[in-house]
Amino acid sequence: MQSVIIRFTRVDRLTIVFLLLVLFQSAAFGQTAGTSLSAQAGLVTELDVNGLKVIVKRRPGSATVAAGLFIRGGAMNSTTQNAGLESFMLSTATEGSVKYPRETLRREIARTGGNLSSGSNYDFSVLALASTLEDFDHSWEIFTDVAMNPAFAANDVELTREKILTALRSSEDDPDGFLQVLVNRSLNAKTSYENEPNGTIENIARFKTTDLRDYHKKTMETSRLMLVIVGDLDAAVLKNKITATLGKLPRGAYKEPVVKGFDFSKPTLDITARDLPTNYIQGVFDAPSIKSSDYYAMRVATTLLRERVFEEVRTKRNLSYAPSADMGTLSINSGNIYVTAVDANQSVSIMLNEIKELQNIPVSERDISGVAGQFLTSYFIGQETNAAQAAEIARYELVGGGWRNAFEFINRVKQVTPADVQRVSQKYMKNLRFVVLGKPASIDRNIFLQN
Repeated sequence: MQSVIIRFTRVDRLTIVFLLLVLFQSAAFGQTAGTSLSAQAGLVTELDVNGLKVIVKRRPGSATVAAGLFIRGGAMNSTTQNAGLESFMLSTATEGSVKYPRETLRREIARTGGNLSSGSNYDFSVLALASTLEDFDHSWEIFTDVAMNPAFAANDVELTREKILTALRSSEDDPDGFLQVLVNRSLNAKTSYENEPNGTIENIARFKTTDLRDYHKKTMETSRLMLVIVGDLDAAVLKNKITATLGKLPRGAYKEPVVKGFDFSKPTLDITARDLPTNYIQGVFDAPSIKSSDYYAMRVATTLLRERVFEEVRTKRNLSYAPSADMGTLSINSGNIYVTAVDANQSVSIMLNEIKELQNIPVSERDISGVAGQFLTSYFIGQETNAAQAAEIARYELVGGGWRNAFEFINRVKQVTPADVQRVSQKYMKNLRFVVLGKPASIDRNIFLQN
């Protein structure tokens, strides 16, 4: 798989979860999740191999292995001139290495039933491996050679370039996709996310093979990387394998970048005219990152808002097919309301009114219990594969305050009170930044620019 363009609509489902699960999906074999969360945390081992942080989760009886080599920083590694280079580099690397050029690599991966993939988002990038346990030793050899010694053959570079350019050129063809492009441009300007992880058409067309090689050399330092492995593997045995391969990379001296967040000091409205049968609308609001103690109450609040706007806009009034509200999982985080509607003013007015109700009228304990039950079900369904567990562990370790928090989500949701929901709704769900794709004449600015 090549790089994934980040979307903010239905952020929680379509952004980080989509990115991470798709990175591993081709070999995501079904597992059963019968172990308690606290017991699962006890199966995790942390290692340090020449400055490379390694997190290993053992799953006894699992027939598959998932591994991800993560590059810290994401969009914060980029400048205007090199935006997209990291994604381009990783995507090209998966095409072939020095020891395993394209045809050999394809043959060996097909023979073992494994998968190599890569992806980038605003917070990190990843080179991912999915393998059967039986063939893990050979798959590991391929994976580490791709990571450490990519061939960057001319044909591989040009093939990858065309794939990325095709995706970038088509990003504005679909109204929903174009809306996300517009939201990202508006929201991310002058922040740490200003440079798109997938780059621009101009950059991708300009990069040379020497740029990929130089960036790879710069990036392959253990202080910049993190390795997560999930499967029925002994951590001590793995440490020897890692020491003999990735552990030989230079340590470097990577430091976490200073983060510059979004500006929600006042409401804004950006309208892009397009002759469409309906208006595509997204209103973005502030949200705590997943390492914040407010995150759990805000997840509950946003879930309740999603249920309410669907009931009021779709079920009761049939103004839109799929009105929604969601929240992301990024280090610089946001939530949003989303709707497609001919009557944009009435739809948005109703959605903003539902936000006001959350801010002014305490929800019931029963409402919160219902949300917690939904989260519990979706959590265990989402953790059925080694791939999903590797993704969750990595996400919390990189942007969520540490991997242990991955096993505390349900407990912390259960601790949320009605007062917490009201407090975070008041704190974060204000000064929405609206982006509209459609008919400017149908938009009442006074409605959209409410505080």
